[in-house]
Amino acid sequence: MKLGAFSISLSVKDINKSKEFYEKLGFQALGGDPAQNWLILKNESCVIGLFQGMFEKNILTFNPGWNQNAENLDSYTDIRELQKQLKEKGLTLLTEADESSVGPASFTIEDPDGNPILFDQHR
Repeated sequence: MKLGAFSISLSVKDINKSKEFYEKLGFQALGGDPAQNWLILKNESCVIGLFQGMFEKNILTFNPGWNQNAENLDSYTDIRELQKQLKEKGLTLLTEADESSVGPASFTIEDPDGNPILFDQHR
């Protein structure tokens, strides 16, 4: 099962303060727009997303179809196939991708401790 690029999406109170903090740790902007209250930062293979006012908790995120540089992969497991496999393994989905759709889609699950996990395919 190929889950795609991994990152942690952080719910932050002040995106500019958080950006400044993580830049001091060596992270550099990879994408996003602080004026729109979201920014993706990278340090080597570590990717974090900063999101102000968009969700309540921090979220573990997987992006099928992308590598750690947000570049498209030639071969990957489509999000609808991942969703099907996880459902077959008995996992409960909080939100689901439309199985009849193609292209971008997402679904969410929670781990046993209530940590949200987002599977978000952009292509």
